[in-house]
Amino acid sequence: MKQGLTLNHVCDILLQRNIITSEQHQRILAEKDQQIKRLEKINEISANGSGTRYDVLPSDIVAAFNLTFQHDGMEAPLNEEKVMREVAAGLGIPFKKIDPLELDLEVVTKTLPKNFAIKNLAVPISRDSGELKIAMVDPLNEELIRDIMRVSSLKISPVVSTKSDIIKLIREFYGFKRSIVLAEQELVSPLVDLGNLEQYSKLKSVSEIESTDKHIKNAVEYLFHYALEQRASDIHIEPKRDMGIVRLRIDGILHNIYTMPRVVHNAVISRIKALSRLNIAEKRRPQDGRIKLQGEERDVESRVSTIPVAFGEKAVLRILNSSILFQDLEELGFSSYDLIRFRNFLEQPHGIILVTGPTGSGKTTTLYSALRSLSTPENNITTVEDPIEMVCEDFNQIAVQPAVDITFSSILRNILRQDPDIIMVGEIRDAETAHQAIQAALTGHLVLSTLHTNDAASSVTRLLDLGVEPFLISSTLLGVVAQRLVRTVCPHCAETYSLSGADLWSLGIDVSFKHEVELKRGKGCRFCRQTGYYGRQGVFEVLPVDDEIKKMIDEKIPAEAIKKQACQKGMKPLRENAVAKLLKGATTYHEVLRCTAKES
Repeated sequence: MKQGLTLNHVCDILLQRNIITSEQHQRILAEKDQQIKRLEKINEISANGSGTRYDVLPSDIVAAFNLTFQHDGMEAPLNEEKVMREVAAGLGIPFKKIDPLELDLEVVTKTLPKNFAIKNLAVPISRDSGELKIAMVDPLNEELIRDIMRVSSLKISPVVSTKSDIIKLIREFYGFKRSIVLAEQELVSPLVDLGNLEQYSKLKSVSEIESTDKHIKNAVEYLFHYALEQRASDIHIEPKRDMGIVRLRIDGILHNIYTMPRVVHNAVISRIKALSRLNIAEKRRPQDGRIKLQGEERDVESRVSTIPVAFGEKAVLRILNSSILFQDLEELGFSSYDLIRFRNFLEQPHGIILVTGPTGSGKTTTLYSALRSLSTPENNITTVEDPIEMVCEDFNQIAVQPAVDITFSSILRNILRQDPDIIMVGEIRDAETAHQAIQAALTGHLVLSTLHTNDAASSVTRLLDLGVEPFLISSTLLGVVAQRLVRTVCPHCAETYSLSGADLWSLGIDVSFKHEVELKRGKGCRFCRQTGYYGRQGVFEVLPVDDEIKKMIDEKIPAEAIKKQACQKGMKPLRENAVAKLLKGATTYHEVLRCTAKES
């Protein structure tokens, strides 16, 4: 690759911008040959594995010295990205940190051939009004810019990016696109396809949509890799009339990622069904399965669900990350006051602990983390789940299978003969399961389970609705935890702003003060995909069942009165705990309003 940007030029810019000293400048130029030899050897080893060898660039050489610079009074590493950011600023050319979620697959892969992009480390990232924006490592390479202009017949607007980001984009986008295109070429056949409910087509044999086809296999692997990299909790693969759509749920919000030809969508679904040991030929009924993924850093499990919809089969893959499901209780988001109460529940020898909240509120994470804290050689822990969320060797886990009469209630009758100390029931969803859980608690076992209720006090009403006698509830229920998940402010782009108590009142946030407070919000950056949020944290409401609450349960006092009594005894409602996180700068008032209901 011909270079217009030399090492001397890069070092001069870094020196002018006070990133390196004169001594460091001289050292880099004096020792460059040794670093180049070392980097070329590394490249040669890497090329043997990937088949592609890349040139050693000035930014590689500077980064190889492992220098530091002063940033906000602290030492920061002078890495490749920092070097290229400073070079871009010195040249007066925009720097672009490439975010694949912002890019159009067609623009990236159809404008320039893959070999050309690899050779010149340049990729198109957007096209607008006759102008093509190109991410480059060498924006001074005028010959390259002229070549791209001739090929595309468009005006070229260069931006500076890092070599590693461009290589990563080339691998992911060109690799995925090539897999989709080749798969479409092999799978496409003359048919009229208007969707599952309105289609007229020739029936294909299983061999025509071979799930082990290498192109489909590659496309699915690219998809898994990208989902793990983006911290996705779910992958949605949805059929539409003329195409398939891939969406990722990241921090609780769905993002459109890819579109694919309809015929490729069907083959991708078949590949996923094969990986999860589902019946590929069965397309009329919902199916559930699992996939074990071996990632670069850790193994990840994926729970697969397929269901027939209007235009074909839809698949949703829940990505189960053990680092998220199994956390220290201190990391879940409990306040110090509520954490003490929750730990007190877990220290009891017998009784029932309930975790409540809607789907996707983090109940499973709370239960698994609690079980992990209780897991010792002295405890026999048995779980009954539908399905098993994450396989853990520390627990004896049983999957509900109604087809062979293994239900929550039936298995609870049997596991009591297995001498358990602690039992986790995935969900209390019917009267029989509720009664079996009560009996387990009465016979000296600690039982943890979930209920779908909006707050902690409503769980009592729910158990009464299921036909459990009040005296059984009051004698076994230790406490209830209601929870939600709020998105947290992105630490990479957080900014501080002020609001008064009156302003918060006008926004629907109940506060008792009028003075101004400093809050935080995310401006939006590449780390958070311009959302301002990065990660999620639990918000909890912990209701201990003391003697007064037991008496109210026995007398069938309404949930509202129980909640009021609990609050008088120190319970912090969900909204109040969410506001506390807002005032600490952990989340925003939008999230508080979205995730918690205003207290009456």
